[in-house]
Amino acid sequence: MNFFSHYLEKYPKALFLAPMEEITDMPFRKICKSMGADVLTSEFVSSEALIRDVQKSFDKMTFDETERPFGIQIFGHDENSLVKAAQVAEVQHPDFIDINWGCPVKKVVEKGAGAAILKDIHRMVSCTKAVVNAVKLPVSVKTRLGWDMNDKPIVTVAEQLQDIGIQAITIHGRTRSQLYSGVADWTLIGEVKNNPRMKIPVIGNGDITSAEKAVLFTQRYGVDALMIGRAAIGNPWIFKEIKKIFVNEIYQPPSLEEKINILLEHLTNKIALYGEKRACLEMRKHYMGYFKGVDNFKKVRLELMKAISMEEIERVLYI
Repeated sequence: MNFFSHYLEKYPKALFLAPMEEITDMPFRKICKSMGADVLTSEFVSSEALIRDVQKSFDKMTFDETERPFGIQIFGHDENSLVKAAQVAEVQHPDFIDINWGCPVKKVVEKGAGAAILKDIHRMVSCTKAVVNAVKLPVSVKTRLGWDMNDKPIVTVAEQLQDIGIQAITIHGRTRSQLYSGVADWTLIGEVKNNPRMKIPVIGNGDITSAEKAVLFTQRYGVDALMIGRAAIGNPWIFKEIKKIFVNEIYQPPSLEEKINILLEHLTNKIALYGEKRACLEMRKHYMGYFKGVDNFKKVRLELMKAISMEEIERVLYI
């Protein structure tokens, strides 16, 4: 049976945490899991780096049992390296392999990887089929509507990918040319989901910035699950908020004390993994989210951005 269909039968309206480079490492994933994220995925792993035994790429695949169901996401432009990377990832025993055909970042696209494949659908299908045939694990794909506003073939592309054996597709409602600007177009995501030929789960992604939008997108477009990315940075509580509204329960936002406690838990786990200085530097990406809406935070944020030790950060937070 399809892995994702089986899971979503047991846990409908599941929430996926989007893979984000230098964000969704193990400490952040585990925080999100504790807040209600159901399915986790690694940061995207370069297939070329993985087959060259680059240690950083192997580190990105590390996870523990509490994170399941867990997928390893790979990206690349070459069929052979993607196949080898998928086989290396399979050895780590995740629950599924995800292929990134959606990253719009220039350095990725210039190498022919990520969303660049949207200019060559034949190669996209061929590479995906090779990965599906090379591993025993379920394979899913994350992609976008198309290359630009004049080229949005996602409805037919989703059919083709289903036909060669992927078990789920996540669609970000933007084209590559949009990057992360403008408004995500969920109408085409809905068309994919409501296409009578589609049998695999369709996961919607893009602009899910509140619980209200999560409900709206689910009800209006009928997707099987939602994937949340940037809105969770510094705000892992968004998963809890969405879960509450789905069952008509009142959501109680975190207090300032809870925000500080979760931030310090996040930092502590990063220090254990990377060492103190690197962890403190990487936490800078999260401060704005953790303290969004807190009065007079600007001065505190400036002090946090200077801190390079746990002691300094605690001193700033507890002034």
